[in-house]
Order: sequence, then C-alpha cells, then structure tokens
Amino acid sequence: MNGSALSRRVALMLLLGLIAVPALWSQAPDKEKDNRRAIVNVRVYADATLTVDDKATHQTGERRTFQSPPLEAGKKYTYTFVAKWLPRNNYETYKVTRKVTVEAGKTVEIDMSEPKFDQGDTLQIMWVATPPEVIDAMMKLAKVGKDDVVYDLGCGRGEIVIAAAKKFNAKRAVGIDIEKDQVQKAKEAAKKAGVEDRVEIREGDALKVKDLSEATVVTIYMSEEFNKLLMPILQKQLKPGARIVTHRFTMGDRWKPDKKETVDITHDIPEEKDIYLWTIKK
Repeated sequence: MNGSALSRRVALMLLLGLIAVPALWSQAPDKEKDNRRAIVNVRVYADATLTVDDKATHQTGERRTFQSPPLEAGKKYTYTFVAKWLPRNNYETYKVTRKVTVEAGKTVEIDMSEPKFDQGDTLQIMWVATPPEVIDAMMKLAKVGKDDVVYDLGCGRGEIVIAAAKKFNAKRAVGIDIEKDQVQKAKEAAKKAGVEDRVEIREGDALKVKDLSEATVVTIYMSEEFNKLLMPILQKQLKPGARIVTHRFTMGDRWKPDKKETVDITHDIPEEKDIYLWTIKK
C-alpha cells in the first residue's frame, strides 16, 4: 500500500472512530470547574428526607454535603432545601425549608435539624378520626352548651364541630385544618348534617389562627409537641374561663391539666381513651 493510500485509510478510520486518540483535556481533572462550584454543608435530622429545588437527594445521616454545578464567578444563586421527618411516631411530620444563597468557590453551612416556626417551618399532624364516644365525653367535660363558641384545631372531617353544633347546641363552631381535602370533606359533612349555618370550616394553620379570642371552648387532637407549641398561643388569646379539651395528648410537663378522664371504650391503644381539661385562669 503506497503512502497516499495509507493516509486516506487512516483518515477514514479516524473519521469513523475506529482509532482511539487520547482525549487529554476530558480525562484530566477539571480544576477550573471544581473551583466554580459552591459547597453546602447541611446539618439535619438523621432520618430526614432532603430535597434541593424539588429534586430528591440520597445522602443520609445528620451531616450531608452538596456541590452545585459550576457557577459563574461573582454571581449569586439561590437553592431551596426542604427536609421532612417523622420524629417519634406516625402522627407528626416536620417540614423545614431553607433558601440558601451561594457563590462560586464558597462554602455555606446551614442547620436544618430544628424547625423554626416563626420562619415558616411546619409541624403537620396525620388525621386520625376521634371515636364518637370520645367526642361526646370531650363536649361533656367542657360543658358545651348554647352559649358556647367551639373551635376545633385540626378538625379533620369536622366530626367534633358538627357534634358541638348539632348534639350539644353550641352557638357556633369553627373547624380549622391545614389539609384542603379534609376541609372540603368537613364542609360537605356539615351541610349533610344540616348545621352549615352554625359551623364554619376553614383551611389554615392551627398555630396561626387570629381570632381564638372568640372561642369559649377549644378542642384539640394533635400531638404533645404540637400542644406545647399551641398552649402559649391559647393562654395569650383566650379569655378567662375558656376551656381547652385535648384527646390523648397533654400539654407536656409545664402545663398540668385541671382534670383527666378515661372514656369507657374498647381500644388497642390505652391512651386513646384519655381526655384532658384546662381552664384559662384570670
């Protein structure tokens, strides 16, 4: 084969990719790109799931590290980190959100291990229906009557506010829940029960209710952690003589109940039979 033919053959093989030519630039470490990345070190609850800009991450443990794509020098970028976890039971879900501003080549430390409710973090409680016998016992323990305005915080499908209005003749009953579908079901149930003129159902955060001062009775079936967050709000807003009744969970060690009753029902979880009463003092 003459030189001209050999050259043509080599050129054809290169064109077809049959001869490997070392790609020195792509194989060498790209230090320039690495220097343009931002690093975010996150402290978070060990069992939390963590997303960055709605994209799932797969690291675990209390300490996690994330690198951004290469960024433009001198420009600021914002990423949204969201952590969710169930701390001790299946009732509670904490959601912690942090917007993190980063720059190329810099490291940021963030702590997402504890929720900050004044910054928009949330504690959401899984809905569990309250047995009718327990609802009746809660109404009787609070002595609900025709002059009462009953607020149920975390009302679910509205069973308590409907019973307060229909069975115990409360003047008005207000149910508040953070779940849109539960609110809709509660509204439908109130209409079906014929008490929609005295029962108001709202979508909202139970920790951010602005008109609790109107309540003479507040009922709660949340969790102890949630109750401890809620109690200072209730003490500040409720008028003297207002009653608070909780199902299963107390307000923690700081606030002792005035009374505890155990409802006579069959249940696999003994604590599900317990209800507690507090009265706002002067």
